[in-house]
Order: sequence, then structure tokens, then C-alpha cells
Amino acid sequence: MANWTLVDGDWDLVANKSGRTRLGFSLLLKFFELEGRFPDVLEEVPPAAVEYVANLMKVPAADFAKYTLVGRTAEYHRKQIREALGFTPSTVADEKALAEWLAVEVCPVELVEDRQREALLVECRARKIEPPGRTRVEKVLAAARGKWEKTFCARTIGRLGKAGTARLLSLVAEDNETGTALLAALKRDPGAVGLESLLTEITKFNDVRKLGLPDGLFTDCSEKLVAAWRARAIKMYPSDFRDTSEGVRITLLAALCSSRQAEITDALVDLLVALVHKINARAERRVEKQLTAELKKVRGKEDILFKLATAAVDKPDEVVRRALFPVVGEKTLRELVAEAKANEKVFKAKVRTTLRSSCSSYYRQMLPPLLNTLGFKCNNTTYRPVMDAMKLLKKYADVDGKTRFYDAGDEAPMDGVVRKDWREAVIDDKGKVERIPYELCVLVALRDAVRRREIYVEGAARWRNPEDDLPGDFEATRAVHYAAIRQPLNPRAFIADLKKRMTTGLDQLSGALTDGSAGGVKVTTRKGEPWITVPKLEPLAEPTGLQNLKDEVVRRWGVLDLLDVLKNSDFLTGFTKGVLLGGRVRAHRP
Repeated sequence: MANWTLVDGDWDLVANKSGRTRLGFSLLLKFFELEGRFPDVLEEVPPAAVEYVANLMKVPAADFAKYTLVGRTAEYHRKQIREALGFTPSTVADEKALAEWLAVEVCPVELVEDRQREALLVECRARKIEPPGRTRVEKVLAAARGKWEKTFCARTIGRLGKAGTARLLSLVAEDNETGTALLAALKRDPGAVGLESLLTEITKFNDVRKLGLPDGLFTDCSEKLVAAWRARAIKMYPSDFRDTSEGVRITLLAALCSSRQAEITDALVDLLVALVHKINARAERRVEKQLTAELKKVRGKEDILFKLATAAVDKPDEVVRRALFPVVGEKTLRELVAEAKANEKVFKAKVRTTLRSSCSSYYRQMLPPLLNTLGFKCNNTTYRPVMDAMKLLKKYADVDGKTRFYDAGDEAPMDGVVRKDWREAVIDDKGKVERIPYELCVLVALRDAVRRREIYVEGAARWRNPEDDLPGDFEATRAVHYAAIRQPLNPRAFIADLKKRMTTGLDQLSGALTDGSAGGVKVTTRKGEPWITVPKLEPLAEPTGLQNLKDEVVRRWGVLDLLDVLKNSDFLTGFTKGVLLGGRVRAHRP
């Protein structure tokens, strides 16, 4: 209530007023100080504030309902308050200036109308201008959005050039079945992981690449802005595009194609990661099965190993000749060693054959187009061997699979590429590197490096260069981005707040552990280290009426994808605009 307390200068302003006029003027004054505007209706003033100020004025709180916001008295009160606080009424020139400011500073980075409106009110307060009425505010916002849209479209068209705009416009031209088919394909997701879906996505990607969109088309634009234009375009049919103005049509198509090109690149990387995992797991299972089979071929091996282990444990200090030879026999052990050496070359050859047969027919169809489509890059010298190995794979991508080994003049990196336990399966007894096992090892190493973001993919969104993770407009609109995540610009303030919250949380936990109100949380030890144990939570009771709601949904529509229901609900109502970070919901004024 401190914000609603009248200070010395305020009492001078209300000195010549009485009754409901005195109360109404006081509430208008404090409301304007807090909000930078006058209330549209009396209900905007919090009831608690009305009670508090009424007690200060010695006036019944019910009298505020008799105060009117229109009329000569209210206008005079507004004038007094503006003059006291140094504000001026907004003019047509002010509205034009505010629209220009919004178009340049706010609309490029903030798309939510409520936040644009809040930014306008904050700017009005900074300029000491009383905000225009609600209708005029909406006109200012509409004018600003219109100005920014024209600027954005003109900039996009300028970057595309005449040839680029012509290619995009041809996609939605009448009787262009090829363009219609490409647009429809762009809107489809890749589907389940498989070789067919991978090849389909590669074809789609190459079709989009033929449009020749310039690099960095939307680099300096807010990601939310491009995503909004993409979301708008993806719901449209070719006829809908033709109904828009040419500038908007080109920008919508550019945003859709550019975004989908990056998304398809991400999808290709996802498919690559999943396929390599499947192939690698399949190969490992077959090799392990081969190992198990080979171990079982040695007759009585388990019995011999048991005898050797028992003798070693019973006589740990004895020499081998005295402790082990009497149990198994020196001749038997020498025969086992000779047999193992004789079978080693055959076994290694079998492992290489197992690796080759487990993946050759499945993945070699995807390797050439995939290597030609995706551009892998790396800024870390530690992973240079993987990049060199990728160059070797690309060199041999179109070579017939019947060529089993790499040429002696081609260097195949091993360290950082081939696991030590698989090297014998990759290199034969003559020192030659076998292609298929080596390619599998390279793909596994590539998969691991991509997942760690040590190797990135050109043109991707999620798998892009980590150095480009900051939004393109971050430096120009740093304050806006910090405000979006509710963090201060000053790092010292951030650290101080973090320390304060951590200290408060630890104090609360310590107090709860002391008085036994921690809900079963205990501090114990595990392997000699402190360990906090949290009890399992009991499931909550099902909300009343939920089962009836489920039954009614099934009765009316059968089995539905609830995610589709949620998406369509948001499309119709836009309810997610009221959801803030952290799951909080914005309170809207009536």
C-alpha cells in the first residue's frame, strides 16, 4: 500500500477538494503515478487501494463508485494531475512518432500484442506523454505493425533479388502443379526413421535448395519473427498466397522455404543419428554373438578355467610351474595357446565379415546422397581426424562396394575414429583398411561428435554452429532478450540474486530438516559422501469429473490425438499468448 500513500505535494493538490471528489482525485493521481495512464473504468483501481485511500481521506470507500470518469470535473482533474506530474496530452504528431518508434524498436523483436501495448505505455511515460485512449492506442499499434511489415517485406525482397523472387512466386502460380507439390511436401514431416524416409527428405531438401535462397536471408532477424511468418504461411494454400499482396506473398514464401530448409537439414541429421545407432547396435549384437560362439568351440574350456582359477586362489604365492602345471598340465596349456594362435586370423576375418554383412546392404544406399547433401564443419582441432575420415568416405562414396579395401596411398585416420577394440576388425593381417567396417566406425564417431555439438552442420537450426546460438539481433536488442528471460543486464545483480535465492533455499531446507517438516527428505551418506534422499510421492487423486469427461470425448469423437486438440484450440483462441515463462499465466484486465 506504500505506493498509494499520499506524500506532501499530493496533499496540496487535494486540499481544496472534499467528499467523493477528494477520494476520486486522490485515486486517479496515484493510479497515474503507478500506471502512467488514467483508468478506463473505476474497476481498474484495486479495491484494497480504494479502502486504504478512503481511510486516509476520511471518506467512505463506497463513495468512489459515485465518482465519474467523464465530464468537466474529471477533465479538470486530469489536467491538474498532468500538470503536477509534468505530462502533456498526446497529439497526432506524438502518435505518429510513437508508431515510428514501435515499428523500428519493438515490432521486429516483440510479436505479442499485449507486450507491444505495454512497451508503448512505458515509452509514453518516458516521454512524459499521457497515452492516447484505448481506440487510439490500437490504431497506433496497427500503424506500427503495418510500417514494420512493409519494411520487413521490402528488405526480404531486396535480399532475394529478381531471380529469387521470381522462383518463389512461381511456386504459387496458377496451374503450376510442380510448385504446389513442393509446397505440400515442405509441410510434411519426415515420418518414422528409415532408409526410405531419409532418401525422401534428401530429395525434398535438394528441391528447396534449387530455389537459391541467399545465405543469411534472415540472419539479423528475430527467430520469433521468422517463426511467426512461417507459422502463418504453413496454414495457407496456393490460392491463399495469391490473395495477399505481392510483397507479403514473397516474404511468406521466403520465410516458409528458409525455415523448412533448416528444419529438413535438422531432420536429416536426426535420421542420420538414429540410423547409425541402429546399424551400430545391430553390428555389435552380431559381433558379440560371434564372440560367444567362438568361445564355446573350445572343448572343456570352462572346466580348465575353473581349475586354473581355483589353483591361483589357493596358492597365490606359488610360482606357475608349481601351482598351475600340476592341475592342468604344461602340455595342455601349450596346446591351447597354439590353437588360439592358429584360429586368431580366422576369427578376425569372421568378425570383419560379420561387420560387413550387418550393414553393407542397408546403409550404403544412404551414404553417397547424405554426404553430398549435408555439409559437416568443425572448429575443434581435436576432431580433425573425424573430418579427414569424412573426406575419405566422400572420395569413395561413388566407388563400387565390391572394392573392399582403400588404396595404400589413402590415409585412413584411426585415433579418434576407430575404437581400439574394433581395430582388428577394420585392419586385416596385411595392414589393409577394409572399407565397410571403417565406414561404420567413421559414422559412429561422427554421430557422437554431432551429438556433442563438436561437429556442426551448415544450414541447420538445432545442429548449427554453436557460435551462432545467440539470436541474430541479440546485440542490437540485448535488453529485450534479457527482459524475455527475466534476467538483469548487470551480471553482478544476477549473481547476487542467485546467491540470495540459493542461501534462502538452503536455510529453508536446513530448518525443515531440523523441525521435521521436510516431508521425508533426509540427509544420509552414500559411499562415504553426503546424500540427500527424497521419498517417492504418492499419486494424486484423479480430479472429480475427469473420467466423465474422458468418456464423453470417446463417445463423441472416439480416440483423438490430444496434441492435435491442443494445437487447434490454440489456433482458434490463442490461449498460449497468456502463458509466460515458468508456467505462470498473465492476468488480463476485463
